[in-house]
Amino acid sequence: MLQALASPRSGGLLALAVAIALLPLVLSNKYFYDIVILVYLNAIVCVGLNLLIGYAGQISLGHAGFFGAGAYGSAILASRYGWPPLAAMLATTCAVALLAFVVGRPILRLKGHYLAMATLGMGIIVFMVITTEDKYTGGPDGISVVPLSIGGFVLQGERLWYWVVGALLLLAVWLAQNLIDSPAGRALRALHSSEVGAEVVGINAAEHKLMVFVISAVFASVAGSLAAHYSGFITPGKAAFLHSIELVTMVVFGGMASTFGAVVGAAVLTTLPQLLAVFEDYEMMVFGAVMMGTMIFMPRGVVPSLARLFRPRRKPAVSAAERSS
Repeated sequence: MLQALASPRSGGLLALAVAIALLPLVLSNKYFYDIVILVYLNAIVCVGLNLLIGYAGQISLGHAGFFGAGAYGSAILASRYGWPPLAAMLATTCAVALLAFVVGRPILRLKGHYLAMATLGMGIIVFMVITTEDKYTGGPDGISVVPLSIGGFVLQGERLWYWVVGALLLLAVWLAQNLIDSPAGRALRALHSSEVGAEVVGINAAEHKLMVFVISAVFASVAGSLAAHYSGFITPGKAAFLHSIELVTMVVFGGMASTFGAVVGAAVLTTLPQLLAVFEDYEMMVFGAVMMGTMIFMPRGVVPSLARLFRPRRKPAVSAAERSS
């Protein structure tokens, strides 16, 4: 059992659970809870996006569209049509999964910057629909969202939301780790290394790319729905291109092909702007300098670079002549 806990997968999941359990001890007010909940929501999206970018090698610049679709789908069904919020979340998640399936089939045939442009276009379409269909979405002014309720129990208060979102982040990481260690996960890594080589050994590249695209969209949709019900109000900015870039940056910064790197990237890049507020007019300059320095000295991302730095070095093999001397 101790050997299992010492593995990167189980040990990392345990460390994350301990961090989530102990963090409330240093959160002194609602503002800090808001920031940490936002970190967890971004981390859920990044864990799914990392499966697509880090493991399958497929770039997406439109995942904020799935986040926004999840947020607005739940908001419209629950607030305008009176659906139970949990049912609205489930229906929206299924709709986003279907959207990702329909959109993913043609665009995932593309590669490189062509795929990036296609996903960017998809995200822009979702953003424009949310912005222009003000009859349903409220347009640029946004829309109010009813609180999330399960049965007769209403989830209110930042402390309760902290535990709910923290538990869902643990679930997302656990699901991602299980997928990575499954035959499907090994097929994704093969696709990343060489799509042609993977197809030669019998891997259906189109099927696996579409699968991970839908899974990453579902992660984003669930996080978007949770964000909408937690904040009680949403605007189209959550589906904007800039939010997509922020999510991709978090994945790259933390370390691609590292589930815990996605969590760390979301944590650092969500909280760093708050910490740099003391620099006032120079905040963005310092933020850019930090990111440039990290990528220069840690090109693999924060977590893989630190793991490589602290990994015990193997002793060089001793030849038979040296042993006999």
